[in-house]
Amino acid sequence: ISKMPKHEIGQAGINSLRKYGVDTSFIARGGNRVGIYFLEKGASQRPSKVIYDRAGSSISTASKEDFDWDKIFEGAQWLHFTGITPALGDNVAEICLEACKFAKEKKITVSCDLNYRNKLWTKEKAGRIMGELCKYVNVCIANEEDAGDVFGIKAKHTDIAAGKVNHEGYKEVAQELKTRFNFSKVAITLRSSISASDNRWAAMLYDGNEFFFSREYLMHIVDRVGGGDSFGAGLIYSSINEYPGQKAIEFAVAASCLKHSIEGDYNQVSVDEVKKLADGNASGRVER
Repeated sequence: ISKMPKHEIGQAGINSLRKYGVDTSFIARGGNRVGIYFLEKGASQRPSKVIYDRAGSSISTASKEDFDWDKIFEGAQWLHFTGITPALGDNVAEICLEACKFAKEKKITVSCDLNYRNKLWTKEKAGRIMGELCKYVNVCIANEEDAGDVFGIKAKHTDIAAGKVNHEGYKEVAQELKTRFNFSKVAITLRSSISASDNRWAAMLYDGNEFFFSREYLMHIVDRVGGGDSFGAGLIYSSINEYPGQKAIEFAVAASCLKHSIEGDYNQVSVDEVKKLADGNASGRVER
């Protein structure tokens, strides 16, 4: 669900999704620009840097009238959005809110990745707007910093800049998020940065009764862009397919771990490849 300009560049963007079998029929057309960003990829002790060029993009100038929610949600099971979208403008935040309300009325599961980006909005504004949106969310996804940046909920005994992530401290973060917003599930990715090139990667899932921690992977990074989105996609897939808690979080983390080995935004692995890694085959040996 988005909006793209009705010209060749907009169509090229849509085609890039269609070639992977994504239904693009609900993408509104209009406006003049495709929002873009530039990535200076980091390595070793040099961090990656992102520069946004999104002002005046089609989605940032969209209106609620661009979307027919009754038609969009017909037969739908799940709505997912991230904190990046409402950060693009007050009008886009209103579109997100309307979508969440429609989905809730139709008893469609709503998930949200908090995805705070300080180059797009302030923590105060993010907390206010995301707090309103989260009233309609069933499944909350966050990384090790998001809950602190957006809602001021921080894990104890954790120093993210030093690469020290205390897994136990995130139990309290998940409990506080659930208490505050009545989420059915909270998933938090746990990244320990050794350098820009090598990270430890794991996640936790809380269903209101139990905590499930995935195995931890030591990853050499090819491209980390899309790592969080691939985790969210893996969690949605495992939830729709009714995986139990431990299996669900292992699948989501494995999907994201594999994405870190792939250049570009898209996670181009199969379900079978994810299952193999989730089941413990992490050797990376050649398959002949």
